[in-house]
Amino acid sequence: MAEQGKEIAASALDAVRSQHPLVHCITNYVTVNDCANALLALDASPIMSDEAADVDDITSICNALVLNIGTLNEATIAGMRAAADRASTLDHPIVLDPVGAGASKLRTKTASQLLDRYGVTILRGNMSEIKALAGTAASTRGVDVNPADVTTDDNLAESAAFARARARQAQVVVAITGAIDVVADANHAFAVRNGSALQGRITGAGCMLSALTGAFAASADTPLQAALGAVVSMGVAGELAASRMQEGDGNGSFRTYLLDALFNLSNAQLHSFARVEEVL
Repeated sequence: MAEQGKEIAASALDAVRSQHPLVHCITNYVTVNDCANALLALDASPIMSDEAADVDDITSICNALVLNIGTLNEATIAGMRAAADRASTLDHPIVLDPVGAGASKLRTKTASQLLDRYGVTILRGNMSEIKALAGTAASTRGVDVNPADVTTDDNLAESAAFARARARQAQVVVAITGAIDVVADANHAFAVRNGSALQGRITGAGCMLSALTGAFAASADTPLQAALGAVVSMGVAGELAASRMQEGDGNGSFRTYLLDALFNLSNAQLHSFARVEEVL
């Protein structure tokens, strides 16, 4: 099953690089530049618009929509709803990143409404955020995962079962990122063991992953292949970036190395470095 996961991820990366999808991102304004550059690194194209009067036209010319609730306000919520409505009409894939769901009523309500009303294709977040939308989170730590929710070898089977059940209930593919990432649809769950702890030391690694997931969703054959390809690609890129760190480098250098790693990421590297397995 490990080879199957590697092949899925590598094929999905090739599809992005060959199809050059245009991805509409309504995203966290703290990380919008990083999201745009990450998409460009994989030969996709970003466009960012959150004005409700603008998004109908913008969504119409794109191949996928990414909604990131990291910096919510009433204007961006209106833009997200209008864009999601148009994307649903056009049957475009929609990626939802419920940043900080469970930390405030507004975040949880907004993410839940987007998930329930607009045919979201892929739900990408940390375990606490995904549990908050399922109504099962005990507590959150703002935009960070609650340590009690982190997926480990000891609870991997439980996390995979939760992800499959959540995917079945919400009719989405679920990508739960953490120390061990879990990507699942209603019938299958994959564990991904790639990535670097340094990705948690920069702002925007998760936002970049969600933006990239939009590109993969626009290009891959299925949403599960798209989510797995995006998660594996970002994890491998994180490891390659960390391997370049030298004395005197810090998180600023790592951020640059991460973009470089995405830019140079290849099918062969995914086959060499991906650590992915199906969890039965």
